[in-house]
Amino acid sequence: MACLICGALAFDTVLDVGERLDAALQRPSLALQAHALRHEWGGCAGNIAYALRQLGGEPLPLAAVGSDGARYLTRLRRLGISTDYVQRVPHTHCAQAAIITDGDGRQLTVFHAGAAAAEPFPPVPTQRADMALAILAPEVRAATLAHAAQLAAAGIPYVFDPGQSLGEFSRAELETLTAQARCTVVNEGESRLLAERLALDAAQLAARCGVLFVTLGARGCEVWEREGQGARRTHVPGVPAKAVLDPTGCGDAWRGALLYGLERGWPPVRCAQLGNHLGALAAASRGAQHWRVRACPL
Repeated sequence: MACLICGALAFDTVLDVGERLDAALQRPSLALQAHALRHEWGGCAGNIAYALRQLGGEPLPLAAVGSDGARYLTRLRRLGISTDYVQRVPHTHCAQAAIITDGDGRQLTVFHAGAAAAEPFPPVPTQRADMALAILAPEVRAATLAHAAQLAAAGIPYVFDPGQSLGEFSRAELETLTAQARCTVVNEGESRLLAERLALDAAQLAARCGVLFVTLGARGCEVWEREGQGARRTHVPGVPAKAVLDPTGCGDAWRGALLYGLERGWPPVRCAQLGNHLGALAAASRGAQHWRVRACPL
């Protein structure tokens, strides 16, 4: 069974700083001294595909790379990840992210979409008979809307994961995207913004979405499941990481686990439990695509 992953393939530049970002951002002019710099493979489509492949799944990234993307494509193929649906866009760069991380795991990210914003966007490969699930991970707004419409028309269920793109959608667009989705995944801050945009609380959101996952970092995850006219909330405790070296990509690892569980018909709480395990693995590794799964923990 294959899973389509709509999103970005990006190169990350990660800068570690000693100063607390919440304090530094109060200053009118900001200059930070980085004590470490790393160049990493990234982008939500790449990170989620990596996580799903670690579990033995078959991810199909639907993304675009620029003229500098050949080495990323080579890496994906070496990992056993198909690049059949990755579009190459000449005369532009791959998406890029500059990520500043402080000692407490707070992050400030500046993202440039690059090739991911180039139209026409790669279409959903509806001819794949083995593709039973998709995820709309963060990408440019127009691409998300196009892919959601194509998936709905083809009858392919999808996970809606708006991420940092959430604020770009209108209320009407969010109503459609959540109503069509098999489930919706947001972090704690995004859940508040989504509720505000739709004028709904978490229970009402879950009643609309069917299942709403709210990730809470080290504290685990809330799973809201439709029940009658309302919703039932289950807190799934976090899994302690052996070390917390880098939070980059932890959420994407969690989403890869979610897809693995959904493909196998697991109940939502079990999917969240596996997600918490993979998030802890990712946190204990520097870079979003260097951790390993020795055996499925559930």
